[in-house]
Amino acid sequence: MNTQWTMSRFHRFVAVAMVCGFATVANAAAQPVFRISLENARDHVQVRVVQEFADALAARTVGRLRVEVYPEAGLFRDRDVVRALSDGKAEMAVPGTWQLDRFEPSVGVLLLPVFYGRPPSYLYEHIDGELGAELGRRIAASTGAVVLGRWIDLGPIHLFTVAAPIRTHADIVGLKLRYAGGVMNELRLAALGAVPLGIAWPDFPEHLRRRAVDGVLTSYESIASAALWEAGIRYAFEDSQYFGRYVPLISAGFWRRIPEDLRQIIATTWEEQVVLAREQAADAQERAKQTLRLHGVTVVVPTAAELDAARSRLLAVQPELIERLGIDAEIISILPSP
Repeated sequence: MNTQWTMSRFHRFVAVAMVCGFATVANAAAQPVFRISLENARDHVQVRVVQEFADALAARTVGRLRVEVYPEAGLFRDRDVVRALSDGKAEMAVPGTWQLDRFEPSVGVLLLPVFYGRPPSYLYEHIDGELGAELGRRIAASTGAVVLGRWIDLGPIHLFTVAAPIRTHADIVGLKLRYAGGVMNELRLAALGAVPLGIAWPDFPEHLRRRAVDGVLTSYESIASAALWEAGIRYAFEDSQYFGRYVPLISAGFWRRIPEDLRQIIATTWEEQVVLAREQAADAQERAKQTLRLHGVTVVVPTAAELDAARSRLLAVQPELIERLGIDAEIISILPSP
Protein backbone atom coordinates (compact mmCIF):
# COMPACT_ATOMS: atom_id res chain seq x y z
CA MET A 1 0.00 0.00 0.00
CA ASN A 2 1.24 3.51 -0.83
CA THR A 3 1.12 5.13 2.60
CA GLN A 4 1.84 8.60 1.25
CA TRP A 5 -1.05 8.34 -1.24
CA THR A 6 -3.37 6.99 1.44
CA MET A 7 -2.55 9.82 3.86
CA SER A 8 -2.96 12.36 1.08
CA ARG A 9 -6.43 11.01 0.31
CA PHE A 10 -7.29 11.06 4.01
CA HIS A 11 -6.21 14.69 4.31
CA ARG A 12 -8.32 15.62 1.30
CA PHE A 13 -11.30 13.84 2.89
CA VAL A 14 -10.80 15.73 6.15
CA ALA A 15 -10.49 19.03 4.28
CA VAL A 16 -13.70 18.40 2.31
CA ALA A 17 -15.55 17.37 5.47
CA MET A 18 -14.40 20.52 7.24
CA VAL A 19 -15.48 22.70 4.32
CA CYS A 20 -18.89 21.00 4.22
CA GLY A 21 -19.20 21.38 7.95
CA PHE A 22 -18.34 25.06 7.81
CA ALA A 23 -20.81 25.50 4.93
CA THR A 24 -23.56 23.83 6.94
CA VAL A 25 -22.90 26.09 9.92
CA ALA A 26 -22.76 29.12 7.65
CA ASN A 27 -26.04 28.17 5.97
CA ALA A 28 -27.69 27.62 9.34
CA ALA A 29 -26.44 31.00 10.49
CA ALA A 30 -27.73 32.62 7.30
CA GLN A 31 -31.21 31.11 7.72
CA PRO A 32 -33.67 33.68 9.08
CA VAL A 33 -35.01 32.55 12.43
CA PHE A 34 -38.78 32.64 12.78
CA ARG A 35 -39.59 32.72 16.51
CA ILE A 36 -43.27 32.43 17.43
CA SER A 37 -44.12 33.72 20.91
CA LEU A 38 -47.18 32.28 22.69
CA GLU A 39 -48.37 32.64 26.27
CA ASN A 40 -50.64 29.61 26.65
CA ALA A 41 -49.69 26.17 27.96
CA ARG A 42 -48.38 23.54 25.55
CA ASP A 43 -51.65 21.58 25.69
CA HIS A 44 -53.79 24.63 24.86
CA VAL A 45 -55.60 24.45 21.52
CA GLN A 46 -54.06 27.74 20.38
CA VAL A 47 -50.55 26.39 20.91
CA ARG A 48 -51.44 23.13 19.19
CA VAL A 49 -52.81 24.77 16.04
CA VAL A 50 -49.95 27.26 15.84
CA GLN A 51 -47.51 24.37 16.21
CA GLU A 52 -49.23 22.66 13.27
CA PHE A 53 -48.78 25.84 11.24
CA ALA A 54 -45.12 25.99 12.30
CA ASP A 55 -44.53 22.35 11.33
CA ALA A 56 -46.13 22.86 7.91
CA LEU A 57 -44.12 26.05 7.39
CA ALA A 58 -40.86 24.39 8.40
CA ALA A 59 -41.50 21.55 5.94
CA ARG A 60 -42.10 24.04 3.10
CA THR A 61 -39.11 26.23 3.86
CA VAL A 62 -36.37 23.69 4.58
CA GLY A 63 -33.04 25.47 4.39
CA ARG A 64 -34.67 28.89 4.13
CA LEU A 65 -36.32 29.44 7.50
CA ARG A 66 -35.67 28.15 11.00
CA VAL A 67 -39.07 27.96 12.70
CA GLU A 68 -39.17 27.94 16.51
CA VAL A 69 -42.27 27.93 18.75
CA TYR A 70 -42.09 29.24 22.33
CA PRO A 71 -45.26 28.48 24.37
CA GLU A 72 -45.89 29.23 28.04
CA ALA A 73 -44.43 32.75 27.71
CA GLY A 74 -41.06 31.16 26.93
CA LEU A 75 -40.15 34.34 25.05
CA PHE A 76 -42.68 36.98 26.11
CA ARG A 77 -46.02 37.38 27.78
CA ASP A 78 -48.70 38.51 25.39
CA ARG A 79 -48.96 41.90 27.04
CA ASP A 80 -45.33 42.56 26.04
CA VAL A 81 -45.20 40.86 22.67
CA VAL A 82 -46.15 43.79 20.41
CA ARG A 83 -43.08 45.65 21.65
CA ALA A 84 -41.01 42.51 21.15
CA LEU A 85 -42.11 42.28 17.51
CA SER A 86 -41.21 45.93 16.99
CA ASP A 87 -37.79 45.41 18.59
CA GLY A 88 -37.07 42.31 16.50
CA LYS A 89 -36.98 40.01 19.53
CA ALA A 90 -39.70 37.78 18.06
CA GLU A 91 -40.88 37.33 14.48
CA MET A 92 -44.47 36.25 15.14
CA ALA A 93 -47.04 36.26 17.91
CA VAL A 94 -50.73 35.37 18.10
CA PRO A 95 -52.11 37.49 20.97
CA GLY A 96 -55.77 37.61 21.93
CA THR A 97 -57.78 40.62 20.84
CA TRP A 98 -58.08 41.62 24.50
CA GLN A 99 -54.33 42.37 24.48
CA LEU A 100 -54.56 44.79 21.58
CA ASP A 101 -57.03 47.49 22.61
CA ARG A 102 -54.17 49.32 24.37
CA PHE A 103 -52.73 49.94 20.92
CA GLU A 104 -55.95 50.13 18.92
CA PRO A 105 -59.00 51.05 21.03
CA SER A 106 -61.43 50.01 18.29
CA VAL A 107 -60.56 46.34 18.92
CA GLY A 108 -62.59 46.73 22.10
CA VAL A 109 -65.81 46.67 20.06
CA LEU A 110 -65.60 42.87 20.03
CA LEU A 111 -65.96 42.93 23.80
CA LEU A 112 -68.94 45.28 23.86
CA PRO A 113 -72.28 44.28 25.39
CA VAL A 114 -73.84 44.01 21.93
CA PHE A 115 -71.88 40.74 21.53
CA TYR A 116 -72.62 39.44 25.04
CA GLY A 117 -74.20 35.98 25.10
CA ARG A 118 -74.26 35.64 21.31
CA PRO A 119 -73.69 32.34 19.42
CA PRO A 120 -70.49 31.89 17.33
CA SER A 121 -72.40 32.22 14.03
CA TYR A 122 -73.37 35.77 14.97
CA LEU A 123 -69.74 36.67 15.64
CA TYR A 124 -68.41 35.10 12.43
CA GLU A 125 -70.85 37.15 10.39
CA HIS A 126 -69.14 40.31 11.58
CA ILE A 127 -65.51 39.35 12.17
CA ASP A 128 -65.14 37.83 8.69
CA GLY A 129 -66.89 40.83 7.15
CA GLU A 130 -66.50 44.58 7.04
CA LEU A 131 -65.90 44.98 10.77
CA GLY A 132 -63.06 42.45 10.88
CA ALA A 133 -61.39 43.90 7.79
CA GLU A 134 -61.41 47.40 9.23
CA LEU A 135 -60.11 46.20 12.59
CA GLY A 136 -57.28 44.34 10.85
CA ARG A 137 -56.20 47.48 9.01
CA ARG A 138 -56.23 49.48 12.22
CA ILE A 139 -54.33 46.87 14.22
CA ALA A 140 -51.57 46.86 11.61
CA ALA A 141 -51.38 50.66 11.59
CA SER A 142 -51.35 51.07 15.37
CA THR A 143 -49.00 48.22 16.31
CA GLY A 144 -46.63 48.57 13.37
CA ALA A 145 -46.95 44.81 12.82
CA VAL A 146 -48.23 42.88 9.82
CA VAL A 147 -51.59 41.13 10.29
CA LEU A 148 -50.81 37.83 8.57
CA GLY A 149 -54.37 36.80 7.73
CA ARG A 150 -57.67 35.69 9.19
CA TRP A 151 -57.93 35.31 12.93
CA ILE A 152 -58.24 32.01 14.78
CA ASP A 153 -60.53 31.17 17.66
CA LEU A 154 -60.26 30.58 21.32
CA GLY A 155 -64.03 30.36 21.66
CA PRO A 156 -66.71 31.58 24.04
CA ILE A 157 -65.47 33.04 27.31
CA HIS A 158 -67.32 32.30 30.53
CA LEU A 159 -66.98 32.78 34.29
CA PHE A 160 -65.45 30.13 36.56
CA THR A 161 -65.42 30.25 40.36
CA VAL A 162 -63.96 28.50 43.36
CA ALA A 163 -66.06 28.73 46.50
CA ALA A 164 -69.64 29.14 45.28
CA PRO A 165 -71.50 28.78 41.99
CA ILE A 166 -72.88 31.69 40.00
CA ARG A 167 -76.50 30.72 39.46
CA THR A 168 -77.78 34.12 38.39
CA HIS A 169 -76.10 37.34 37.32
CA ALA A 170 -76.76 38.74 40.79
CA ASP A 171 -74.21 36.26 42.19
CA ILE A 172 -71.41 38.01 40.24
CA VAL A 173 -71.61 41.10 42.44
CA GLY A 174 -68.56 41.48 44.66
CA LEU A 175 -66.54 38.60 43.18
CA LYS A 176 -62.82 39.15 42.58
CA LEU A 177 -62.38 37.86 39.04
CA ARG A 178 -59.19 37.54 37.02
CA TYR A 179 -59.31 38.68 33.40
CA ALA A 180 -56.68 38.27 30.69
CA GLY A 181 -56.52 41.89 29.67
CA GLY A 182 -58.49 44.44 27.72
CA VAL A 183 -60.02 47.60 29.08
CA MET A 184 -63.46 46.51 27.92
CA ASN A 185 -63.23 43.25 29.85
CA GLU A 186 -62.41 45.24 32.96
CA LEU A 187 -65.28 47.67 32.40
CA ARG A 188 -67.81 44.93 31.57
CA LEU A 189 -66.95 42.92 34.67
CA ALA A 190 -67.20 46.06 36.76
CA ALA A 191 -70.59 46.83 35.18
CA LEU A 192 -71.74 43.38 36.28
CA GLY A 193 -70.65 44.19 39.83
CA ALA A 194 -67.41 42.19 39.96
CA VAL A 195 -63.96 43.34 41.06
CA PRO A 196 -61.72 42.84 37.98
CA LEU A 197 -58.10 41.80 38.55
CA GLY A 198 -55.46 41.78 35.82
CA ILE A 199 -53.22 38.76 36.46
CA ALA A 200 -50.87 37.14 33.94
CA TRP A 201 -51.91 33.58 33.10
CA PRO A 202 -48.67 31.89 34.26
CA ASP A 203 -49.12 33.52 37.69
CA PHE A 204 -52.83 32.76 38.03
CA PRO A 205 -52.82 29.19 39.48
CA GLU A 206 -50.89 30.37 42.52
CA HIS A 207 -53.41 33.17 43.09
CA LEU A 208 -56.16 30.54 43.00
CA ARG A 209 -54.39 28.27 45.47
CA ARG A 210 -53.95 31.18 47.86
CA ARG A 211 -57.62 32.11 47.34
CA ALA A 212 -56.51 35.61 46.41
CA VAL A 213 -59.23 35.56 43.74
CA ASP A 214 -62.77 34.16 43.57
CA GLY A 215 -62.64 33.10 39.95
CA VAL A 216 -61.72 33.90 36.39
CA LEU A 217 -63.09 35.06 33.06
CA THR A 218 -61.77 32.52 30.54
CA SER A 219 -62.66 29.49 28.41
CA TYR A 220 -63.24 25.81 29.13
CA GLU A 221 -60.12 25.00 27.12
CA SER A 222 -57.94 27.36 29.13
CA ILE A 223 -59.18 25.85 32.41
CA ALA A 224 -58.65 22.29 31.16
CA SER A 225 -55.24 22.86 29.58
CA ALA A 226 -53.96 24.18 32.92
CA ALA A 227 -55.91 21.60 35.01
CA LEU A 228 -57.21 24.44 37.19
CA TRP A 229 -59.58 22.16 39.08
CA GLU A 230 -56.39 21.17 40.90
CA ALA A 231 -56.08 24.81 42.02
CA GLY A 232 -59.69 24.98 43.17
CA ILE A 233 -62.00 25.77 40.24
CA ARG A 234 -65.35 24.10 40.97
CA TYR A 235 -68.06 25.98 39.06
CA ALA A 236 -68.72 27.37 35.58
CA PHE A 237 -71.29 29.98 34.52
CA GLU A 238 -71.70 29.60 30.76
CA ASP A 239 -72.70 33.13 29.80
CA SER A 240 -70.49 33.69 26.71
CA GLN A 241 -69.31 37.11 27.79
CA TYR A 242 -67.41 37.44 24.55
CA PHE A 243 -65.88 35.24 21.86
CA GLY A 244 -62.13 35.01 22.18
CA ARG A 245 -59.97 35.32 19.08
CA TYR A 246 -56.27 35.42 18.36
CA VAL A 247 -54.69 37.75 15.81
CA PRO A 248 -51.62 36.54 13.84
CA LEU A 249 -49.02 39.30 13.93
CA ILE A 250 -45.66 39.37 12.13
CA SER A 251 -42.75 41.68 12.86
CA ALA A 252 -42.75 44.33 10.12
CA GLY A 253 -38.96 44.47 10.15
CA PHE A 254 -38.72 40.73 9.56
CA TRP A 255 -41.39 40.91 6.85
CA ARG A 256 -39.45 43.57 4.95
CA ARG A 257 -36.20 41.58 5.09
CA ILE A 258 -37.48 38.35 3.56
CA PRO A 259 -38.19 37.87 -0.17
CA GLU A 260 -41.69 38.11 -1.57
CA ASP A 261 -42.00 34.39 -2.34
CA LEU A 262 -41.18 33.53 1.29
CA ARG A 263 -43.82 35.99 2.49
CA GLN A 264 -46.34 34.28 0.23
CA ILE A 265 -45.42 30.83 1.59
CA ILE A 266 -45.92 32.04 5.18
CA ALA A 267 -49.25 33.72 4.40
CA THR A 268 -50.58 30.76 2.38
CA THR A 269 -49.54 28.24 5.03
CA TRP A 270 -51.36 30.27 7.69
CA GLU A 271 -54.54 30.62 5.60
CA GLU A 272 -54.64 26.86 5.02
CA GLN A 273 -54.72 26.35 8.78
CA VAL A 274 -57.51 28.81 9.65
CA VAL A 275 -60.63 26.71 8.99
CA LEU A 276 -59.13 23.65 10.66
CA ALA A 277 -57.93 25.78 13.57
CA ARG A 278 -61.45 27.12 14.15
CA GLU A 279 -62.91 23.63 14.01
CA GLN A 280 -60.29 22.36 16.42
CA ALA A 281 -61.01 25.24 18.80
CA ALA A 282 -64.75 24.45 18.85
CA ASP A 283 -64.04 20.76 19.41
CA ALA A 284 -61.48 21.54 22.10
CA GLN A 285 -63.95 23.72 24.01
CA GLU A 286 -66.59 20.99 24.02
CA ARG A 287 -64.12 18.29 25.06
CA ALA A 288 -62.70 20.58 27.73
CA LYS A 289 -66.19 21.17 29.10
CA GLN A 290 -66.70 17.43 29.45
CA THR A 291 -63.27 17.08 31.06
CA LEU A 292 -64.18 19.70 33.65
CA ARG A 293 -67.38 17.86 34.45
CA LEU A 294 -65.44 14.63 34.92
CA HIS A 295 -63.26 16.47 37.44
CA GLY A 296 -66.24 17.64 39.45
CA VAL A 297 -66.84 21.09 37.95
CA THR A 298 -70.52 22.05 38.00
CA VAL A 299 -71.75 23.90 34.91
CA VAL A 300 -74.62 26.39 35.14
CA VAL A 301 -76.12 27.43 31.77
CA PRO A 302 -78.27 30.57 31.92
CA THR A 303 -81.38 30.63 29.75
CA ALA A 304 -81.61 32.69 26.56
CA ALA A 305 -84.01 35.00 28.37
CA GLU A 306 -81.52 35.53 31.20
CA LEU A 307 -78.75 36.32 28.72
CA ASP A 308 -81.01 38.73 26.82
CA ALA A 309 -81.92 40.49 30.07
CA ALA A 310 -78.27 40.80 31.10
CA ARG A 311 -77.34 42.10 27.66
CA SER A 312 -80.09 44.71 27.87
CA ARG A 313 -78.75 45.92 31.21
CA LEU A 314 -75.20 46.09 29.84
CA LEU A 315 -76.34 47.88 26.70
CA ALA A 316 -77.54 50.71 28.91
CA VAL A 317 -73.91 51.46 29.76
CA GLN A 318 -72.49 50.66 26.30
CA PRO A 319 -72.32 54.33 25.20
CA GLU A 320 -70.27 55.11 28.32
CA LEU A 321 -67.98 52.16 27.62
CA ILE A 322 -67.47 53.31 24.03
CA GLU A 323 -66.61 56.81 25.19
CA ARG A 324 -64.18 55.64 27.87
CA LEU A 325 -62.38 53.37 25.41
CA GLY A 326 -62.26 56.06 22.74
CA ILE A 327 -63.82 54.05 19.92
CA ASP A 328 -64.55 56.34 16.98
CA ALA A 329 -67.83 56.83 15.14
CA GLU A 330 -66.69 55.06 11.96
CA ILE A 331 -66.26 51.78 13.81
CA ILE A 332 -69.50 52.21 15.74
CA SER A 333 -71.35 52.68 12.45
CA ILE A 334 -70.24 49.21 11.37
CA LEU A 335 -71.49 47.53 14.55
CA PRO A 336 -74.64 45.38 14.43
CA SER A 337 -77.80 46.89 15.89
CA PRO A 338 -78.49 45.92 19.50
